[in-house]
Amino acid sequence: MNRREAVSLRRALGETLTERRAFVHTVGTHRSDGSYVVARRGADSAGHRKVFERFEELRGLYESLPGEFSAGDVELPGLTGSRRHLVMRHLAEHPAFDCALVARHPLTVAKNHQR
Repeated sequence: MNRREAVSLRRALGETLTERRAFVHTVGTHRSDGSYVVARRGADSAGHRKVFERFEELRGLYESLPGEFSAGDVELPGLTGSRRHLVMRHLAEHPAFDCALVARHPLTVAKNHQR
């Protein structure tokens, strides 16, 4: 394999390993390094995203939450203020999590809720 073919293969692998899925308010990105990024849709600044080491870290956070939760229940290092709301919205939008947004003021999500 020559250098040009190797670079092309690396680019193709990187694109395959990076998966971006957009929802109504949020975007979830599986990065090639294994991390998972939750971001506000249409926002570019770091203040509008939370990087998890793995998707399983987000799943663990979800599992640790009560049946109905608000921002005060969503505790994780580096997860404060608007990022808590961002993660809550992402959990409610992502099909891997069986929950739905049930109130906007205060923002409240309920598990095992019909979408």
